Amino acid sequence: MTRQVTLRPETKNDFSEVFEVNRAAFGRDDEAKLVDALRNNPKAFIPELSIVATENDKVVGHILFTRIDIEDDAGNLHEILALAPMAVRPEFQNSGIGGRLIEKGLAAAKASGYRSVIVLGHEHYYPKFGFEPAGKWNIKAPFDVPANVFMAIELVEDGLKNISGTVIYPKEFETV
Repeated sequence: MTRQVTLRPETKNDFSEVFEVNRAAFGRDDEAKLVDALRNNPKAFIPELSIVATENDKVVGHILFTRIDIEDDAGNLHEILALAPMAVRPEFQNSGIGGRLIEKGLAAAKASGYRSVIVLGHEHYYPKFGFEPAGKWNIKAPFDVPANVFMAIELVEDGLKNISGTVIYPKEFETV
């Protein structure tokens, strides 16, 4: 069955439904609370990169891209984006909504002038969208994580050229 799903930037009226989507998708409140916390961080939050998928005006999916930094060995900071979290209501999963959210989000990020994105995610899912192990660019996570699930994508050619180091997530991520 083909679903009639609309993708658009999140509005304030969506906040409670986005919370419920994340709670349902992850089976806990942590990611939902993370989204709420990130909205209150003007350095990290980019309203047009918080995108919802709706069906019949009901939010069924959500993706969030926030600003993060990569600190190189010399202490220089390079601003890029993190994709986290991405959630689809369980009854809508495996219908292509997540993929549409990723594609729409990456296109919106590129249109907003961002050059690259980091994701901590499923090793077999995100590569379908062009993500590769971040180690390819000598980019490291700030915590122990298998190299094959910590990935990056260049939104433009050489989007990560001359960028390496350790990702610095906003403090809100420490709660997850």
